[in-house]
Amino acid sequence: MSEPATDTEATRGQDVDDLRVRLTWARIAEPQDKLARRLIEQWGLRQALERVQTSISRGGGKESGIEVDIGARFAARLAHVDVDRELEMAAKVGAVILLPGQPGWPSRLDELEHPPWALWSRGEQSPAVACHRSISIVGARASTHYGDREASSLAGELCDQGFSIVSGAAYGIDAAAHRGALAAGGRTLAFLACGVDRAYPARHSNLLAQVAENGAVLSEVPPGAAPLRTRFLARNRLIAAASVGTVMVEAGLRSGARSTVSEAVALNRPVGALPGPVTSMVSAGCHEEIRAGRAVLVTDAAEVRDLCGAIGEDLAPPKNGPHRSHDGLEGLELRVWECLRPPGRRGMDVEEVTRVAGLSALEALSALGRLEASGRVRREGLQWQRV
Repeated sequence: MSEPATDTEATRGQDVDDLRVRLTWARIAEPQDKLARRLIEQWGLRQALERVQTSISRGGGKESGIEVDIGARFAARLAHVDVDRELEMAAKVGAVILLPGQPGWPSRLDELEHPPWALWSRGEQSPAVACHRSISIVGARASTHYGDREASSLAGELCDQGFSIVSGAAYGIDAAAHRGALAAGGRTLAFLACGVDRAYPARHSNLLAQVAENGAVLSEVPPGAAPLRTRFLARNRLIAAASVGTVMVEAGLRSGARSTVSEAVALNRPVGALPGPVTSMVSAGCHEEIRAGRAVLVTDAAEVRDLCGAIGEDLAPPKNGPHRSHDGLEGLELRVWECLRPPGRRGMDVEEVTRVAGLSALEALSALGRLEASGRVRREGLQWQRV
């Protein structure tokens, strides 16, 4: 490995040696490369990398208990690693490199079985601060107008209540969630499956620029890295881990958003799912997650806050139907109230009330007195009617 580079804005205050080792792993191994993870678990980041380098210099070889030639696995990429160039690329695109335990690092990522080796962050907000109280909103790329509207509305209202919004900047629900947060003047973070120097999808270049201005664009793969399918699946675990809970808005049975739900469930994070029409295949994944008990049905921001927010602080108010003047009445009072005519119509005397309600005069008068005291009926002369 080359000599340490000089301190830069992207590396200031960090253990530069640890940084260089982590950047090398981020360049030579995919985020969830099982061999790389086994080597690191067995030997640690630095010694595992040294063993890979030694294996390459010797022309290959297998470690004890490992059936793959570790040199052959990583040789092609390692030959092109230039950490100084990595640092220059990060600085060129305005990205800060974050390491576990360092300022700005979202500590919830440490709960993952395989946390990122490093994060590239491009934006105005500290990911650690923005993720402290955040909700992930994910869903279908081929979303409907209903899904886009609900995702945008949820994001905006949650921002109004002090949450940040986390998503993946994809078409459909992801984009609607980011736009809803931006429209509300809130913070939003986008985790990419490619380098932070790339706009993916390309049509979202303006959206990603706005996200960076009001939050952060993040990735665990270095600048220049292409968006591969395996990186999308790996990225989903970051979306699930970074926030306090996840909400799925529209998702088909084979939607990639369901992998984010799986990651959230594995982390014991609350998951909500917004229902759609039972005939909509775009919502079939949401319905299946609810039916399987992996997600809780949510219909608005208050219910999301209740599900994912602080205990005792983010409770949703109870939902009630329209208030009716006879609510709370029972027994004789309800029988008498029901037989009386509504306001504007002729009142009833006690004799008529007893006949219609099937009560004695004493029972009718007693009930009428209690109804009058509660303000539900009034008497005009010998006539009684509802208020």
